[in-house]
Amino acid sequence: MAHDSDRLSNPVSRRKFVVASGAAGVSALAGCSSQNSDEGNGNGNDNGNGNGNSNDNGNGSSNQQTSTLTADGSSTVYPITNDASALWNGNPPADDQEYWGPGQYDIDTDQNLADYWAGLYGFEATEERSVPPFQTQIALSHSGTGVEAVINDRVDIGDASSTAESILGEDNDELDNIVDHVVGVDGQPIVVSKEIADAGVTQVTGDELRAIYKQEITNWSEIGGPDKEIYAVGRAEDSGTDTAFRANLYGDPDEPISPDTRRGQNQQVATLVEQNDNAIAYIALAFVDPDGATPPIGLELDGTLYEYGENLGAKGYPLSRDLHCYTYEDTDERESAFLNMILSDFGQQNFVEPNNYFMLPEERREEERGKLADQA
Repeated sequence: MAHDSDRLSNPVSRRKFVVASGAAGVSALAGCSSQNSDEGNGNGNDNGNGNGNSNDNGNGSSNQQTSTLTADGSSTVYPITNDASALWNGNPPADDQEYWGPGQYDIDTDQNLADYWAGLYGFEATEERSVPPFQTQIALSHSGTGVEAVINDRVDIGDASSTAESILGEDNDELDNIVDHVVGVDGQPIVVSKEIADAGVTQVTGDELRAIYKQEITNWSEIGGPDKEIYAVGRAEDSGTDTAFRANLYGDPDEPISPDTRRGQNQQVATLVEQNDNAIAYIALAFVDPDGATPPIGLELDGTLYEYGENLGAKGYPLSRDLHCYTYEDTDERESAFLNMILSDFGQQNFVEPNNYFMLPEERREEERGKLADQA
C-alpha cells in the first residue's frame, strides 16, 4: 500500500467477490466441503474459508459451518486471538486445571473447552483433546491488512488496533457492512532503550514526544538525557499502532511524522529498542519489559503524568485505544463462539490480562456480546 496505506481505495467487497466468483467458486467450495467431510466434520456444505456461507440455523444441524475459522491483522491484537486459538484447538478437558478448569470461572460444565464454547451455538462436541468442533487459524500482519482481508473475504476475523474509520476513511461504504467487536484495551506506552532509562530519562512531555517524531528534537541531552542522538523507532504506516499514535498524539491519523526507521510489527520494534542504546518507540503494552530491554517511561500530557503500572489504563490517557476484531455482515456462529470465549471472564483473564492489556468491564463485555449471533 502507498502512503495513506491505512485507507483502502476501491476495495472489492465481499458481496462483489461472491457474485464475481460464479460457478467456478461454487465448484471450488464443493471440493473443500468434500475434504472436510473426510476429516469427520460431516457438514457437507460450502466450506471455503467459512465467510458468509450456509450458516443460517445455529442449531447444530448437518449444514452448520465447521470449516476453519481464520483471522489476520494487527500484531497488537495477535497475542489475544492467537492465545485463544491455541487453547481452542487444544480442546483441553474440564479436569485440566492448567488450561481449562471451568470451576475456576463460574462455568458449570464437564465438557472440553472448545466443545463447551462451540456447543453454546449448536456445534456438536467431539469429546476429544486437540479435536475441536472446528479449527481456528490466526495469521499476523497489520491492522489495515486485517480489515482489508475481512472485507475481501480472505478471512473471517480482521484483527485491528485502530478503528476501521481511521483505516478505511469515514465515508467508506464498507463501514456499514462490518461489525466491530472490541476485545480489550491497550495503553500504548512509550519505551526507551535500557541505557537511556538507566541514564535517568524517566519521562517525556507530549510536546517533547511530538518534537522527537518530527525530528525537531534529535539529541537526548535536549530533554535532560545523555549526549546521544535519538533513534526514533516508528511502526509501519499501515499498522493500527501507528495510526492510533498519530491520531491520539497529533489529533490526525494522517499527520506526517519522521521516525528514523519504521517496522511492521511490535515484535520487530521491541528488538530494535533492545539492540540499540539510544532508541525510543511507541509500542503495544504486551511488548513492554519494565525490568529488561524495553522499559516504559512516563508521558506527561496536559498536566497529568501517566506512568506504567500506575494510571496508564486511566480513561483519560490519550494513547489508549480499543483492540478490535472485525467481522463482515453480522457475525456467524463460529465467529460468535470464538469471540464469546474471549469476552468471557475466562477469556479476559487468560488471553487479555496475561498479555498486559486491560480487560473490558462487565458492562462493556455485555454490550459486545450483544453483537454476536443468538445462542442455540
